[in-house]
Amino acid sequence: MTKLKPVPLLDEEHDRGRHAPIDQREIARPPGLRDEPRRHTGRRIFGAGVMALLIGTLAFGFWRHYSVHAQVMATAEQRRDFVPNVRVAQVRSSGSSLSVTLPGSTEAFEAANLYARASGYIAKRYVDIGDHVKAGDLLAEISAPELDHQITQAQATLAQNEAALRQAQANLELAKVTWTRDSKLVDQGWVTKQQGDTDRLNLEAQQAAVAVAQANIQAQQARLLVLDQQKAYQRVVAPFDGVVTQRNIDAGSLVQADAASGTFLFAMMHSDVIRIQLYVPQDQAFGFHAGVDAVVRVPEMPGVSFPGKVSRVADALQPGTRTLLTEIDVPNRDGALTPGTYCLVELQIPRKTPSLIVPSEALIFNRDGMHVAVVENDVVHIRKITLVRDLGTAVEASDGVKDGDLVVLNPPVDFEDGQAVKPRTVPGHKIS
Repeated sequence: MTKLKPVPLLDEEHDRGRHAPIDQREIARPPGLRDEPRRHTGRRIFGAGVMALLIGTLAFGFWRHYSVHAQVMATAEQRRDFVPNVRVAQVRSSGSSLSVTLPGSTEAFEAANLYARASGYIAKRYVDIGDHVKAGDLLAEISAPELDHQITQAQATLAQNEAALRQAQANLELAKVTWTRDSKLVDQGWVTKQQGDTDRLNLEAQQAAVAVAQANIQAQQARLLVLDQQKAYQRVVAPFDGVVTQRNIDAGSLVQADAASGTFLFAMMHSDVIRIQLYVPQDQAFGFHAGVDAVVRVPEMPGVSFPGKVSRVADALQPGTRTLLTEIDVPNRDGALTPGTYCLVELQIPRKTPSLIVPSEALIFNRDGMHVAVVENDVVHIRKITLVRDLGTAVEASDGVKDGDLVVLNPPVDFEDGQAVKPRTVPGHKIS
C-alpha cells in the first residue's frame, strides 16, 4: 500500500492549523471526494426552496380565488338590491287629424296642344312662347286658296240644285193640273183609262223629283257648311285664357289637317289655378275626402307656402301601388307656381280611429315581437304592442298601451318583468 505524502500547507492554513485540529481523513481523501457533502447540502437547500415557492404559489392562488369569489358575491348581492334610474316618456293619444307630408307635382289647370284643322301654309303668326292670351284671340292664319275654290264650286252646285228644284216643282204643278182634269174625264168615259193611269203616275213621278231636288239641296248645303267650317279653321284661335308654352310653326310653314300625323302648332296652359297631383298611401287614405286642407311648399322657395284644398279624390286605390290619386287646386294669380314643379304637400287627414303615439326609443325588439317597458308604481311591466304606422321618431300603436302610460326610453337588454326602477321623466321630451 502506497503511503500518501504530506500536503504542504500555506502559511494561512498553517496558521489556522494552530487553532483548529486538522481532520487527517479529509486530508487523506482524494480531491474529487472531498466536495460530495457540499453537493448533498446544495440539493437539499434547492429542494426546500422549490417546495417553499410551490406552497407560496398555491397559497396566493387560493387567496386570489377567494378574493374574486368574494367580489362576485358582493356584486351579485349589490345588484339584487340595486334599483336603477330609468328615463321615461309619456304615451299620448293621437289627435283627431293626422298630419302627412307627401311629394307631388304641379300641373296646369288646363292644357292643350293646338292642331291645324285646315291644310295650307301659315300666312301670319301673331303670338310666341310666353305670350298671355285670352279665349278667342287670333294666334295664326292659314292660307288655303284651293279651299276658297272648293267653296265657290259648292255654292254654284247649290244654285244648280235649287234651279232643279224649281223646275221639278213646276213639272209637279203641271202634273197635278193634268191629273185633276183628266181624272173627271176618265170617270165620264171621255178619256181612256190608260191615259188616266199615265197622268196619275206622272204626278207621282214629279212628286218624287221634287223630293230628290230638295235632298240634293240639303246635301249640298251640308257640304258647303263643311267647307265654311274648314274656312273658319284657317283662323287658329285660343280655346281658353292662358299662356303659350310652345310654338312649332313660323310664317310659311306647311301644316296638315291631321291630328294623328301632323305636328301641333301651339301648346297652351292655363296656370291661374295650379293643379297638384299626388298619391296618398293606403294606410293614410281612410278618412280622406275632398275638402281637406292642404299646404303646398316648394323646396326651392323656403319660407313660402301656398294654401289649397283637396278638389278631387279617386274612389278606388290603384292595384299596383295601393295609393289613392288625389288632386289639389291652388290659386296662382301671381304665377309664383309653374307647371311641372316638384313640391311637398302637407295634408290634415281626419282620423277614423285614433291611435296611441309611442316614442321609438322605447321599443324593444325580440323574437316574440315588439314590446315596450311600462312603469307602474315604480315597477316595470313588459307589454307587447301592435304597430299601425312608423312616424320616424315615434310609432303609432293600436293596443298594448294606453294614453298616459310611462314607457322606459332605451331600456336595458336585461330588463325583467316586475323589476323595480326609479323613473325619471325626461324634461322637454316631445313625441312627434
